[in-house]
Amino acid sequence: MSYTRETLAAVERILAERKTAAESQQLERTEQIIAEIPAVAVLRRKLASTMTEVIKSLGSGGDAGSLIKDISEKNLEIQKEIGDLLEAKGYERDFLETKYTCPDCKDTGYINGDSCSCRLALLKEVAFGSLRSNSPVGRASFDNFRLDYYPDEPDEATGVSPRARMEQVYNFCKNYAEDFDLDSDSLYLWGSTGLGKTHLASAIAGEVAKNGYQVIFDSSSNLLRRLEKEHFSSSRDNANDGAQDELIRCDLLIIDDFGTEFCTQFTVSAVYNVINSRLNRNLPVIINSNLDIEAVEKIYSERIASRIIGNYRYIQFFGSDIRQIKKNY
Repeated sequence: MSYTRETLAAVERILAERKTAAESQQLERTEQIIAEIPAVAVLRRKLASTMTEVIKSLGSGGDAGSLIKDISEKNLEIQKEIGDLLEAKGYERDFLETKYTCPDCKDTGYINGDSCSCRLALLKEVAFGSLRSNSPVGRASFDNFRLDYYPDEPDEATGVSPRARMEQVYNFCKNYAEDFDLDSDSLYLWGSTGLGKTHLASAIAGEVAKNGYQVIFDSSSNLLRRLEKEHFSSSRDNANDGAQDELIRCDLLIIDDFGTEFCTQFTVSAVYNVINSRLNRNLPVIINSNLDIEAVEKIYSERIASRIIGNYRYIQFFGSDIRQIKKNY
């Protein structure tokens, strides 16, 4: 699964802080015990000297297997003596051991070169936290999506009950989130303002991110602003470096309010590049828009519209502006 540079860096920083804190605390406990029980310092020096004995013996052609066995037995005896001294003073026998958050990897995040389960859990947690801070994810979920805001009576123009139609849309989106993988379809969610497109896309993003996938969710104007800054910036320290690569490589890209940004030759080219590149990689995209496909073709280009028509599930939202209805409740 793909994660942004910021997420990866944040996780490595957290792991390093955990490791440093655990080892600092162990050092403080050791200093405390040595001051209180000087005999422990003597025994610890004996433990350290056993390694020197091993090195000297191996250098002189000694029997490594026999020596290591003898040293191990001696070490266990010394450790037992230290434990007895600690216990006699009311401490736990392992009081001097380093208490890592994850004893399996000792807060390095890796075991034999593979990611430890603690690192994988941190990646999910940090990625989801970042997603929540940059989008409505967390506030909008499937649980708080209300179908009673949609009229139950059939629409005069279409003959369709907005509530019945939106129940189908809701169930589709919920199933999509639960079954999401990198082979999932791309979606084009469209309809008038205030019909719940952002809410359901946010709900999808939350569920997908909780399952460990890297999700980027933002408005089209914000995403294109990042791409524009990356493209035109001359600074080597540009904070937006890698923006295009992240949009192309993340597990799920959700573009909200598509069509509301100021359209230029650059934005048209950037949109096409992201959509087409993800299509070539078979990576899913969810686009929310007030525009039907004909409007997309007029504003952007036939090439962009054709990519959406030929490769996205086209899902229309029905009803009246929910935000206006909520004001009257």
